[in-house]
Amino acid sequence: MPPFTRTTTTAATALLGGLLVAALAACGTPAGRESPRARSTEAAAPAEPVRAAAPPSLPGMPPVLDPKDVYAADRAGRLAPAVKNFPPRVYVPNTSSNTVSVIDPKTYKVIETIPVGNQPQHVVPSWDMKTLWVNNDLGDSLTAIDPATGKAGRTVEVSDPYNLYFTPNGKYAVVMASMDRELVFRDPRTMDRVKTVPVTCAGVNHADFSADGRYFIVSCEFSGELLKVDTEKMKVVGQRKLPLKGAMPQDVKLSPDGKTFYIADMMAHGMWVLDGLKFTAPKLLPTGKGCHGLYVGRDSKEMYISNRGEGSVSVFDFARNALTKKWHLPDGGSPDMGGVSADGKVLWLSGRYDAEVYAIDTASGRQLARIPVGSGPHGLAVYPQPGRYSLGHTGIFR
Repeated sequence: MPPFTRTTTTAATALLGGLLVAALAACGTPAGRESPRARSTEAAAPAEPVRAAAPPSLPGMPPVLDPKDVYAADRAGRLAPAVKNFPPRVYVPNTSSNTVSVIDPKTYKVIETIPVGNQPQHVVPSWDMKTLWVNNDLGDSLTAIDPATGKAGRTVEVSDPYNLYFTPNGKYAVVMASMDRELVFRDPRTMDRVKTVPVTCAGVNHADFSADGRYFIVSCEFSGELLKVDTEKMKVVGQRKLPLKGAMPQDVKLSPDGKTFYIADMMAHGMWVLDGLKFTAPKLLPTGKGCHGLYVGRDSKEMYISNRGEGSVSVFDFARNALTKKWHLPDGGSPDMGGVSADGKVLWLSGRYDAEVYAIDTASGRQLARIPVGSGPHGLAVYPQPGRYSLGHTGIFR
């Protein structure tokens, strides 16, 4: 209520009110300061709370298709023009054989074996999706494969490329130099070094980016830590020890709504659930022994979690925020890294300790094939896949 109430509607009263307002206006108030009288009138009703605007996305990053689903561009069969004519293949880096096995997913057979550098760890699609990079970790090099022909091309000298990512705007490649204890920002085409970011944790290996691309979360396998890195500034802005002695974090994946990061941990036997923005202590969700790889389904409803130590795959339902199924491989196995087929019907995983690859039906969990490959198969890439651009690893597309 105002401090006084009108009791008459006579002209005199109206005139008096007008004169009073004019007098107050004439007195004025210091610039930028509201009059006490003005604050006490009905005209100065409490303002609506000011809501902070969401920070803009990383400059140069393609606009998000759906604010509620960062994987909206990854729907089944939605291949970009750059990749739609590539033959479907599964590329398997064999760390102990120094080769890449190429599988035809229609026949479940190896159709070619490509010699590469020493200890290939992952096969990584480039940001523009036109090249596959084989990460020769101990060979200190990257080997390019042309996915149009399946043939190896140039080899580029790069120190300790355990894993490889690309910033969402395509400006930089980011090498996870695990033993060098560095994050190395490079030109994504020439792979020339642009900036080196030393880290104090041990074993930087996997990562994923926030929905706006402004930061990314990195797992440090050997010291059981997580890093938060500012993408544009190329700077570590947060570091956190996981609340479990002996933790060994592995794969990192953002939830479809962009609010949560999941980090697989093969010694915690589950995945950590992290608020990336606040970067507070994460909570552990047990999944199975040797939790290792995380793969979102084509409809963004479920995530497939490989449990390397027990030969199983757990299925996490995003809407229910719960594990709903577990599939055990017949005769066991060591499911590790991989990806989902372009149509979303098959989950492909390497068998790290068994020199084989598994093809799993995503509707039933039934094993479709076990395919012999080289020794120590690791970060295989299913290619091509839907999406507009690649963030790296074995295929994170947005």
